[in-house]
Parts: sequence; C-alpha cells; structure tokens
Amino acid sequence: MANAAPESEFECTQDQVAFRTDDDTVTFRIEIADTPALREKGLMFREQLPEKSGMLFVYENPRPVSFWMRNTLIPLDMIFMDQSGVIRHIHPEARPHDETAIPGAAADDPDPNRQFILEIGGGEAARLGLEVGQAMASLVIDQAQAAWPCG
Repeated sequence: MANAAPESEFECTQDQVAFRTDDDTVTFRIEIADTPALREKGLMFREQLPEKSGMLFVYENPRPVSFWMRNTLIPLDMIFMDQSGVIRHIHPEARPHDETAIPGAAADDPDPNRQFILEIGGGEAARLGLEVGQAMASLVIDQAQAAWPCG
C-alpha cells in the first residue's frame, strides 16, 4: 500500500487534484460539485469524460454517502475519501444507468464517513495505480487536516 503522507509537494490549483501512487504523482483536472444541485446532477448525461479528468463531490462535513448511476451514460470509478483526503474505498467500473446504491464504505468499515468523492472514467483508478490508503492533495481539503497538504 502506498504511503498516505507523500513527501513531495504538489502545487494545488482550484481545478486540479493529485494522488501519490507507488510510482508517480497522478493529477486530474476536476469540476467541483459542492452544492446539493451540483451533487444531484453530477456527471449525468455526459457522453464522454476526458482521460485524467473527473468530478469531485465535496460535502461540508464527513458523512455516510451512497451514489447511483441514474442517467449516467459512461462507466465510472468512484473514489471515496475521508476528511483528510485519504482514499478509504474505491468502487470500480460503476455501470451506466444502474440505479443500485453504491455505498461509500464497505459494510464492515468501522468509520463509513466520507467527505470527498472523485468520479473518474471507468478503469482509470486501477490503470493509474490508485489504491486505498493513498492521499489526495487538493485545495478543497482543510489543509490543517490534510494527509497530503498542498505545497
């Protein structure tokens, strides 16, 4: 498992997040969904999602979350993170149009609360080496709590 507190710094910007994998720093261009209306719409009706881009869902406080794929036309990976930006759960290859609830935590997770969820193209998480325990660098995280603070 990768180090949750990477040594190298990442110069954060509003439209980009980064993850430190075992081999590299992986960056994504993001749109932020930080209001109920934006979170409700999410990536619905999108016919494509460019590689290394996604939507970051931001909640004011950590909480149990679940997602679905209603009106979503493309497969997605969902990366669920806690308040410090550490990946706690990855749901790979969510199926388009599937309305089955996708929980942000495994049933036996003692702390199911999540504050940040990144949706990216289906299969990208595995291809790019993203794993549970890795940390995200982002300006949306309270930098005093961030596992990987912005440089």
